[in-house]
Amino acid sequence: MVIDSITDGIVIDHITSGRSMVLYRYLNLDKLTCSVAIIKNAPSSKNGKKDIIKIDRPIDIDVDVLGYLDPGVSVNVIKNGEIVKKFHPELPERLVDVIKCKNPRCISQDEQELVHIFKLTDRENRVYRCIYCESKAKHTI
Repeated sequence: MVIDSITDGIVIDHITSGRSMVLYRYLNLDKLTCSVAIIKNAPSSKNGKKDIIKIDRPIDIDVDVLGYLDPGVSVNVIKNGEIVKKFHPELPERLVDVIKCKNPRCISQDEQELVHIFKLTDRENRVYRCIYCESKAKHTI
């Protein structure tokens, strides 16, 4: 299979195999009007298999979403066919409107316009807690 290289855009590489569609949904890539290529189960010397997303246009990527959903990814910014920037998102200290509190007594359940905010409380175990009620977020994504 041959997927063309891109001249200007973004490549999200080293996605955990099978997770590309989750990133696609959370990054709202379906709303883009440019070409978006999803490569699933590509060979990887590190992990055996990986997924890749290629976006054929420079866009702003929500790095917090990437860091939370798959902190092992790498993001390559491409200009004129060359990688001009490469970075690895980390677990964000705060998540804003990425996950929702499941506590039925939390104020975020009653107030529809209230922003859902979670703070990282245990980096090693990837534990996030709601800033309003301190409920632990379940990492079910």
